[in-house]
Amino acid sequence: MHRRHVFGLAVMAALGVALLPGSAMSQTLKQQLVGTWMLAAWEQDVPNGPKFQRFGANPKGYHIFEANGRFYTMFARPDLPKIASNNPSNPTPDEAKSIVSGAIAYYGTYTIDEASKVVTLNIESSSFPNQVGAVQKRTITSISATELKMQNTTALTGGQIYYTLKKAN
Repeated sequence: MHRRHVFGLAVMAALGVALLPGSAMSQTLKQQLVGTWMLAAWEQDVPNGPKFQRFGANPKGYHIFEANGRFYTMFARPDLPKIASNNPSNPTPDEAKSIVSGAIAYYGTYTIDEASKVVTLNIESSSFPNQVGAVQKRTITSISATELKMQNTTALTGGQIYYTLKKAN
């Protein structure tokens, strides 16, 4: 009887650890995704072209997923030019081109298909107006408590985009 008692306690302890709120084993994909993620890498495979790092080798930015199904994304090159006039409404053509090609921000709502690990983004507003109203998909290729890797197979500019994000503290 002593062995059964010890075995029963061991099973209960193992189940208790697995069911703790912070346990990755008991969290849904959405629960793991919710939070603030910092951009660590962004690379696009362009059809018939070289890989492209729109935001540079050391990109900056955040991808925030809220528990209520809303998201916000902002990515930028760390070397964006300052506007010489110090007036955001009056950049030079070269400054404007560099800023537009080196930064993006968008937000909206998201849903998750847990089985396929696909996040569907419904874009409500964007610094790239062509995205407004778009539905974009991100496939989660790996996720841990500290790192998230996603792939965008629906890039408006073609090809596929690979993201690596680190969990913000």
